[in-house]
Amino acid sequence: MEFFEVVQNRQSIRKFTSQAVEETKLHRILEAVNRAPSAGNLQAYRIFVVKDPEVQESLARATGGQRSVAEAPLVLVFCAEPARSAQKYGPRGEQLYCIQDATIACNYAQLAATALGLASVWIGAVFEMEAVRENLKITEDLWPIALLPIGYPAERPKATSRRPLAELIHHVQERVG
Repeated sequence: MEFFEVVQNRQSIRKFTSQAVEETKLHRILEAVNRAPSAGNLQAYRIFVVKDPEVQESLARATGGQRSVAEAPLVLVFCAEPARSAQKYGPRGEQLYCIQDATIACNYAQLAATALGLASVWIGAVFEMEAVRENLKITEDLWPIALLPIGYPAERPKATSRRPLAELIHHVQERVG
């Protein structure tokens, strides 16, 4: 799929078929993530690949009952690694750059999944960080940032509307003098 087709076709999909995601496709997604840009090329994040139904069910409870987490063939959990970023960038790296790195990595996974004919849904706004940590046995030095259920789509919702570019884009004119 051509890049702009991937961008156009990416949607938040919350229902998946039971078909497993092939290991070759998972590997390609993870390779794409490994190419994502990051502050100072530190890649200040970790990714947990979850395929265990019991763990996924626990993670679904930690997300306020979002069933896509339990029903997807796999879930990628992206965690920021603040200490890694802080080594080079101090407090700003610890509080911001590592989170940006993890979110960019997650976005690359979304786009790669779409390019491979898979679907995903970003879950970042509603989850209990401590419950996610506990379920995955993650130490406090990693911060869960986003969960990404991935699988073959069992739905094709209508494309959602987008704000007009005129509302989003602000042109800064060249300074004179």
